[in-house]
Amino acid sequence: RAKASAERISEVLETELEIKNVNNAKKYTLKSGKVVFDNVSFSYDNSENSLVLKDINFTADPGQIIAILGATGSGKSSLINLIPRLYDTTKGRVLVDGTDVREIDLHTLRSNIGIVLQETILFSGSVKHNISFGKPQASQSEIEEACITAQAHNFIMEMPNGYETELGQRGVNLSGGQKQRLAIARALLLKPRILILDDSTSALDFATESKLQEALKEVMKESTVFLIAQRISSVAQADKILVLDEGMIAAEGSHRELIESSSIYQEIYRSQLRKEDDFIWQIKEDTARE
Repeated sequence: RAKASAERISEVLETELEIKNVNNAKKYTLKSGKVVFDNVSFSYDNSENSLVLKDINFTADPGQIIAILGATGSGKSSLINLIPRLYDTTKGRVLVDGTDVREIDLHTLRSNIGIVLQETILFSGSVKHNISFGKPQASQSEIEEACITAQAHNFIMEMPNGYETELGQRGVNLSGGQKQRLAIARALLLKPRILILDDSTSALDFATESKLQEALKEVMKESTVFLIAQRISSVAQADKILVLDEGMIAAEGSHRELIESSSIYQEIYRSQLRKEDDFIWQIKEDTARE
């Protein structure tokens, strides 16, 4: 067994990276985090016969929350993975601050992007250690500020030793929503120019998720936030919603605009929201108008 494991480890370590820096890749701090998809198509095997994304065009400006909604397999995660260059486009360009991501140094690009996945990764160690993993030199006040924004501070302070409470492997002593909020706090601590939340609020209740999004708008007002979700309740407050269907943008606009103009969005809305949810949304919309 040890021999087989060692061979597998060697195989992984010797694997040739497909995504590499180009010659003279640009090293600089991202200024705004503006993202533009310019006629982007993508296939995992780099073939135009099996495209996962087709002719994607949109602009995400700093300070905006861009929500991406769609059924499983519609291409949501594939689209987002092109921003930090986990994959390269098959056709078209992804621009960050006006520069093709393929021309930006990988470390520079990825160090300015915070990513929170649906499957939360936590380590054995204290709450503080888990949150400061990407920024070990962070002060206690910086850590607490990130946790307050992520709606995690209150439940952390209720734990036996607060931020020094030891977590089990993968955070086994936490609920799904608590794990997600710790992961979001870890990303916020880096103060990224681009923040990607890949269905990472799925375990949060409506009230907590609403507070989180309001806090993000304030804290990330100079950055760009991408929010991937399958629930209407998760995207309704976004500045712009992209509805993906079979790898294409089927509709684009705010919640109110899509409710009035997009049959796909209307269908998702009706299928997900019960009568009491409609009542909540009506109150929310009436409050916004006031």
